[in-house]
Amino acid sequence: MTGTIVALATPPGRSAIGVIRLSGPKALPLVRSLVGDDHFDPEPFRVVLRDIKDLVSGEIVDRALVTYFKAPRSFTGEDVVEISCHGSPVIQRHIIDLILHLDGRLASPGEFTLRALANKKLNLSQAEAIRDLINAQTNTAAVQAARQLRGELAAILQPFKEDLIRIIVIFESAVEFSEDDLPAPQTQEIRQELADMLLHLRKLASTFATGHLLHDGLRVAIVGAPNAGKSSLFNKLLGMERAIVTAHPGTTRDSLTEPISLGGIPVLLTDTAGIREAHDQIEGIGIGRTRQVMADADLLLIVIDGSKKLMAEDRELVTYAKDARHLIALNKADLPSFSSRLSDDLDTSSRIVEVSALTGAGFDQLSAAILEPFGSVDSQDAGLLITDSRHHDLLRRTHDEIQAAASLLTEEASEELVLVGLHNALRLLGEITGETTTEELLSTIFATFCVGK
Repeated sequence: MTGTIVALATPPGRSAIGVIRLSGPKALPLVRSLVGDDHFDPEPFRVVLRDIKDLVSGEIVDRALVTYFKAPRSFTGEDVVEISCHGSPVIQRHIIDLILHLDGRLASPGEFTLRALANKKLNLSQAEAIRDLINAQTNTAAVQAARQLRGELAAILQPFKEDLIRIIVIFESAVEFSEDDLPAPQTQEIRQELADMLLHLRKLASTFATGHLLHDGLRVAIVGAPNAGKSSLFNKLLGMERAIVTAHPGTTRDSLTEPISLGGIPVLLTDTAGIREAHDQIEGIGIGRTRQVMADADLLLIVIDGSKKLMAEDRELVTYAKDARHLIALNKADLPSFSSRLSDDLDTSSRIVEVSALTGAGFDQLSAAILEPFGSVDSQDAGLLITDSRHHDLLRRTHDEIQAAASLLTEEASEELVLVGLHNALRLLGEITGETTTEELLSTIFATFCVGK
């Protein structure tokens, strides 16, 4: 992490404004060359308007707003300069090329945040929260990422670390300075502390069951026989006319996928071709893709036409889905020929919701039923949730190490053996916030960041 780095901090493409960010010891000298003024000394944290000039011709490339963040009071802890130019890709590329010619170098993914971590401007869990905040697909996911960015996870873990260190010191002292075992009352007190720690770790780790949904979302496949109303239901859930709807069976030949938010959970919703014996090659390809989507889905939403007698395809789909998470939507409840008794004819214990894709009747119940197997979260009432699988794995492993140490303590094993699990637990907690994380792991984590962050 040497030298002065540069990258576009705003999304690529045309826009009103594009922000180019520099960080490193030569950030300000490089910008002095760009504006053609060796005495350019902007007041930190104030915006100034300057011409950006071509280094060879001297022609003005753009008029831009320049902001200087003086070390250490910057995001990275280094000198940082942000150039807010017009959002033309041509202009942005030209300015970045000028900086590279002046001995700047392109930032690698997440390198600005990695430098902030190295300079102790934030911890690793906060750095990961920046990535999650940028990638948040719903308001609830953004709220959870913002909480982690404020350092809530690190604050929750800090008492665990302090308690472990204190207990480790007690055992280390016993090994070094005492020939006798620890007094029974003190051993019992430590055993109770470890039991309380295990309880709280389990409770925190259990939030991942809901938290990972905010991070990864759900994949829901809408399946059914042709003309059951799958595309109409898809459009109604989506809130727009995305799929073509006709009275002709087999209109949908390919899969359509769109993101929606249900109860704060991001859901990837896929409308599929109707399952039946294919009438032509194109329909056959579409049905093949439907089966692939079904295999990859977290939930199958089986749509059945409730205004007609059950078809063989309906029964086959219900039988196929019995070992997978699924839900049945009995559609067309608005038609006079609709019959709730079809639920009895299906002979299944599956959850069935009566809906009308035409009028929207039953869709509140349908949305709730989609989330029911997974749980939902209210962004206002929920505490901090573990949303990252890396954090969950480390919490689980920490729990196992403390559990092993507690068991050895109960068995009156030597202090040296008990200390192994306690030291491992402390190291694992440190990996969450970055104190004990290897360079290789950091490289893997920051490779998932965008270049300008």
